[in-house]
Amino acid sequence: MSFWRWPGRLTPGERSNLTGHVDVFPTLAELAGVKLRGSLQAQVEGRSLVPLLQSASAAWPERIFVRHIGRWPQGADPRGFKYGPVSVRNQRWQLVNPGRENARQWELYDLAADPGQKSNVAADYPQVVRQLEAAYDRWWDDVQPFLVNERATPPSFNPYHTQYWKQYQGPGPNNIPPGTNLMKSP
Repeated sequence: MSFWRWPGRLTPGERSNLTGHVDVFPTLAELAGVKLRGSLQAQVEGRSLVPLLQSASAAWPERIFVRHIGRWPQGADPRGFKYGPVSVRNQRWQLVNPGRENARQWELYDLAADPGQKSNVAADYPQVVRQLEAAYDRWWDDVQPFLVNERATPPSFNPYHTQYWKQYQGPGPNNIPPGTNLMKSP
């Protein structure tokens, strides 16, 4: 959910289209008159909300969002954790794997009929499960090449914490007591 206000430029009213945080940047760019081109445009995953902000009846093509809670033991191969907590969503349906034991245990919810997601209807709509699972498989295969740092050993000092302590004259790499874990929040 988001709220947008620009009197005289944006049409007031509620919209129920599937949007996400990835849409904010291209929306602000378009509102500011900035044309995203080349390598910058290639990095943008969202789409501008301007058509929706200008008209509740604007065309909004179907889309699918994937959310994967990528948590696995340090140094482990991420491919072994494909079926952790994940959801795959389009405008009407949400396919959820609660991530128990990294096993595929899909649950399907009809968000139009059951916005509270109380009734798992996966057995009633196997074709929808297959469609959303196929979208998830494509997403998983696409994201794998970008997980290059997932098996990397982290630095002995979290660089953000080091900068924080340097700025505020606290513990730092040159005056850290033995056994101090700076990977934890200061």
